[in-house]
Amino acid sequence: MRADRLVSLVLLLRRHGRMTADTLARELEVSTRTVLRDIEALSAAGVPVYAERGRHGGFALLPDFQTALTGLNHDEALALLVAGSRRGAQLFGLGSALASAMLKVVDALPENLRDTAADAARRLLVDPETDLLSRRVADEDEVSDAVVAEVRRAVFAGHKLRIHYGAVDQAPRWRTVDPIGLVTVRHQGYLLATRCGADRTYRLSRVLAAEALDEPAQRPATVDLDRAWQERNARFRTGGDQVAVLVRLDPARREQLVGTVLAVCAEEFDADGRLRLNVIFQDARHAEWALWQHAAHVEVLAPEVLRTSLHDRAATVAARYRTSS
Repeated sequence: MRADRLVSLVLLLRRHGRMTADTLARELEVSTRTVLRDIEALSAAGVPVYAERGRHGGFALLPDFQTALTGLNHDEALALLVAGSRRGAQLFGLGSALASAMLKVVDALPENLRDTAADAARRLLVDPETDLLSRRVADEDEVSDAVVAEVRRAVFAGHKLRIHYGAVDQAPRWRTVDPIGLVTVRHQGYLLATRCGADRTYRLSRVLAAEALDEPAQRPATVDLDRAWQERNARFRTGGDQVAVLVRLDPARREQLVGTVLAVCAEEFDADGRLRLNVIFQDARHAEWALWQHAAHVEVLAPEVLRTSLHDRAATVAARYRTSS
């Protein structure tokens, strides 16, 4: 719709400053002629957009121009309010800023959207603390606001960062890293960084203290965080003491089992309708514990050592509960 395009044009100029008609046309996916007509329409409506001639010319807004969020439709306003309920901001120490921003968004909404969008947002619940079985969702351990603020400052400024980090089974120690970005996964916050040129991933809850340094970080100017996370995730799954297990199970138990594994490498149905999965566990101990929870609903086909350990555990339990004749 043209109204949405006009709002997008204004927001582009607000964000980027001076832009040429050709650049605006590419961003809006319209012709240059359409952009020129839209500029005329904005000027006629009182929006202070002006043209600058010359090789470095283009269109721009007066520096102090502000606009209300009148371009938001109901679904866009609802999306903003629902996004404000997510926990990622809490993990990165932005909870209070997010709450303040949401108040400003609601206040700037057109009156006809303000009440309906807020009411609709109250009817959507994102990531509750417990599931239907009353199991509490794993939450991030408490992280100091001061620590997160320093980490965030180094990430955004592109500076090196000193962290006092307590790795698993190790005494906390100081290390200097080049921060790349912040990631939240399943209510856990992570810092992606490099150290001496090697990729490193640090859990925020284990950062005991942090100090953003003045020295510029050695990192690329741009980063694809999603790709970086996937690459590190793949390396994690293929390293260490992970164990591959082939299981056969009732399809109704699939989700419960998959929730305990690192990865599902392959799956197919047998002729009798049971599901055959090739999965990766963190280690043999984790595999035995997780599979024992499913009792007779899951059969381990390989490796043989895991079949033996489960057999021995079952024999011990059976002997303990054997009734005397």
